[in-house]
Amino acid sequence: MLATESIAGRSSSARLVVAALASCGIAVSLMQTIVMPLLPEFPRLLNTSASNAAWLVTATLIAGAVCAPVLGRLGDMFGKRRMLLIALAIMVVGSVLGAVSDEFTVVLLARALQGAAMGVVPLGISIMRDELPAERVGSGIALMSSTLGAGGAIGLPLTGVVAEHLSWHWLFGGAAVLGVIEIVTIWALVPESPVRTGGRFDLVGAVGLSAALICLLLAVTQGNSWGWTGPAVLGLFGASAMLFLLWGAYELRLASGGARRPLVDLRVSARRQVLLTNIASILIGFAMFTSFMVSAQIFQAPTETGYGYGMSLTLSGIALLPGGLMMIAFSPVSAHISRRRGPRTTFLLGAGILLAANLTRAVVPHQLGVIVACIAVTAVGAAFAYGAVPAMIMRAVPVSETAAANSLNSLARSIGTSACSAVVAAVTTASMMQVAGVEFPTAGAYALVFGIGSAAALLSLIVAVFIPGDGDLPVDLPLSETEPDRIRAAP
Repeated sequence: MLATESIAGRSSSARLVVAALASCGIAVSLMQTIVMPLLPEFPRLLNTSASNAAWLVTATLIAGAVCAPVLGRLGDMFGKRRMLLIALAIMVVGSVLGAVSDEFTVVLLARALQGAAMGVVPLGISIMRDELPAERVGSGIALMSSTLGAGGAIGLPLTGVVAEHLSWHWLFGGAAVLGVIEIVTIWALVPESPVRTGGRFDLVGAVGLSAALICLLLAVTQGNSWGWTGPAVLGLFGASAMLFLLWGAYELRLASGGARRPLVDLRVSARRQVLLTNIASILIGFAMFTSFMVSAQIFQAPTETGYGYGMSLTLSGIALLPGGLMMIAFSPVSAHISRRRGPRTTFLLGAGILLAANLTRAVVPHQLGVIVACIAVTAVGAAFAYGAVPAMIMRAVPVSETAAANSLNSLARSIGTSACSAVVAAVTTASMMQVAGVEFPTAGAYALVFGIGSAAALLSLIVAVFIPGDGDLPVDLPLSETEPDRIRAAP
């Protein structure tokens, strides 16, 4: 009787931990798309230029890319729950700044602080590995991983409604309130992980990786406006390559010994399973994001374009909502397939679904039913692929590297979505037509975008074929079977 009650109590506690962390992941992922519906209006609202307004997205992306691996390593060293709470607190500060200011520079800082919280998702995945019963780990990490896409998909319709009917300050004010709720929830329900790596923080490695990422993402996100063959963009790409080489050499030297642990253990990251999974993740992030980037534009374009539906922000958001809901609904299915057939099989299935959805959008005329159905199918494919990726990573890394490895993988997916944004902007602006004196992309431009998305999905499928099917560590092994006691520490 007591044993049954104890098991039921642990199961209930595990469900609360999963729910708390997943809701936290959705809240943080909302920051990716919270300003997108208002980007055309921000030059007027903030008295700035359109090129400056675009930085409200770029700043969030760069801050997230820089902070995710740093938070991951600090989480491995000093406590994942602690770093998760700090990241949420930074997001709340940024949201409050955006809610009370009309100055562009302050709002830009607010967006950067919101982006700094993107490391919450890999930290949550790592906490699940450390804390959940073995039978709940797979479904938990699949759900948490899916929030990276689901939050953005749900955020578009929600922010569209707010932008159309309320002041834009409510976008930031609501994010601040949500962040406070998440802090209280995590504090009350999620225990601190007992796993620690110890050692000193690799500050030089953190600065080096940050500089390399900033150069790379600036070139990718600003290439369309600055010119892909211009000296600024080419210089940034060259500087990024050089910084990555220097950083890699330093990290490898640090990994060979010393009190400081490298920010990223490249010996672990170079393992075939980890390396190929991260490459496939970049491609799958690109293939998934094509639909989210383009569908709202098609819904809102005037009917005179021949493909648009003239929808309001609210209606277009409602049409996009099934995507976010399907990602959440199918994450348990992803975990079930991974448990029965292995995560690589789940990833291959997801990549195949994304290939089919993108290919259909590329060749089938813009019919509303087809578009909505393909958005939902794209979300299912993303749920399978995103849900499988953490399991593939964690089969190949020790528990002491979990947060850092998952943060690096989240960074890979962010690079994929950033590249998708840049490609969509370049392709759609290269082929324009005029409707009532206003320029809109042609139907052919959108078809090309989905054709490129199909190619990315196909490449991810090919790469995934070469990922080892069985790693050294089963995805659901308890901590005691995967790492020695020396990495444990009292909470």
